[in-house]
Amino acid sequence: MKVGILGGGQLGRMLLQAAANYDVTTYVLENDAHCPAAHLCHYFTLGNINDFDTVYNFGKNLDALTIEIEAVNVDALEKLEQEGVKVYPTPAAIRIIKNKILQKQFYVDNEIPTSAFHITQNKTDLAKYIQFLPAVHKLGEGGYDGKGVQVLNTETDIALGFDAPSVLEKKIIISKEIALIVAMDAKGETIIYPPAEMVFDPVYNLLDYQLSPAKLEEKQLWKAQAIARKVVNGLKSPGLFAIELFIDNVGDVWVNEAAPRVHNSGHHTIEANYSSQYDMIWRILLNYPLGNPAAILPSAIVNIIGAVGFSGDVFYEGLEEVLAMDNVFVHLYGKKQTKPGRKMGHVTIMSSNYSDLTHKANKIKHTLKAICK
Repeated sequence: MKVGILGGGQLGRMLLQAAANYDVTTYVLENDAHCPAAHLCHYFTLGNINDFDTVYNFGKNLDALTIEIEAVNVDALEKLEQEGVKVYPTPAAIRIIKNKILQKQFYVDNEIPTSAFHITQNKTDLAKYIQFLPAVHKLGEGGYDGKGVQVLNTETDIALGFDAPSVLEKKIIISKEIALIVAMDAKGETIIYPPAEMVFDPVYNLLDYQLSPAKLEEKQLWKAQAIARKVVNGLKSPGLFAIELFIDNVGDVWVNEAAPRVHNSGHHTIEANYSSQYDMIWRILLNYPLGNPAAILPSAIVNIIGAVGFSGDVFYEGLEEVLAMDNVFVHLYGKKQTKPGRKMGHVTIMSSNYSDLTHKANKIKHTLKAICK
């Protein structure tokens, strides 16, 4: 089969690493010839994944398409789907998820628990909802990796809001943030990975480190699994989906957001689960049986993020020290340039002892840094 990937970042890179295990010819479309995935695919096309003609011409001679980012031209994917190209996830599912306004309405329509919200068309609209604060303002489209999200605690914060169609969500008192990855094949069969607990960097709003399987009360796990399955069943699309959820201070579970693709919260599955999230999406694209999502051992992930004060040719300080640790796996994304907050790689740690995981995660966080010489 000839399978194309829209986007050539680190997720595309890891998709291609998993594709090497299968008899598949891979194609990548990205507007950067030096992107992390460019040298790992069979055929690379330089172009804009948001341009209709570029996406259509890229996909029209392929058997299947998938994405590594939802900011793609959905109209072109719909035309390709109509002409017989297999697009997973479906364009209809991508269209819902890529727009946070449509995504929130989808949750309401499908009776999926999510925080209360209002739609704002511009910054001026925020003045109507002062009594609704504290809340989180999320840009309808274009936000990514913590960008396009602004916390508004009081009336004085309104100036920080977005002057474009956005969602104003009631702020939840969060006890834990978790993510569950759900895979659905073309027959509608689903599997679900063990949950991961996410801890975020307060400065960049990026994943700082995570633990999986997350330690949850049994009822919380059941609720989270039921909600995640309901989201994917409602989307009615084959593919792989990351469902991010909040557990609040009284133990209730709420959907935060969904991603219609492989996800940062599933990087650990490469080493720590029998079938990784990357292997799983290839099984779906190639119409093979779903894999086993069970954990081999508990794991933790630490993101390698560009250090503050450094922009330029990357140098990984502390790399040899981290590589000398037991049951630690370093993934560098092949990005030549670092800048503050840029995702440069991640490290997976495996151990049967959760204290060992958190200890090593904190040590790695303070040892391995993406800087410049």
